[in-house]
Amino acid sequence: MMISTKGRYALRVMIDLASQPPQAYVPLKEITARQNISTKYLEAILTSLVKANFVVGIRGKGGGYRLTKTPSEYTIGSILKAAEGSLAPVSCLQLDNPPCMRQSECPTRPIWKQLDELINEYLESITLDTLLHTDKSGCYGNCIL
Repeated sequence: MMISTKGRYALRVMIDLASQPPQAYVPLKEITARQNISTKYLEAILTSLVKANFVVGIRGKGGGYRLTKTPSEYTIGSILKAAEGSLAPVSCLQLDNPPCMRQSECPTRPIWKQLDELINEYLESITLDTLLHTDKSGCYGNCIL
């Protein structure tokens, strides 16, 4: 599994919005400038986030985007899934794929299934609020450096 630019940028955008006053609508051009993301690409990312009901946008003067919930209500896993789709390490574990014909006899499936569970468990354990409070060393929670 490799997180694409879209997923990484979606996290940056969500952190950016989470660091703004809660009810403030942040103009697209401000996010673009702070995050150094092209307007066109940012619009595509925001479309995914709006579709997932993670952000809401309004047009016109005073318009922009804001979070629909508090930062503690978003997990990193949910944000990445909204941007990326599945985070499964192999296609046979993706929910929208047809079942694998070798599923019952595949000797490697348990490894991939456990890896998928570990990835999901880890990414779902970190909230956007956690990332807002990460120190400069990248440490949050109970880090061991």
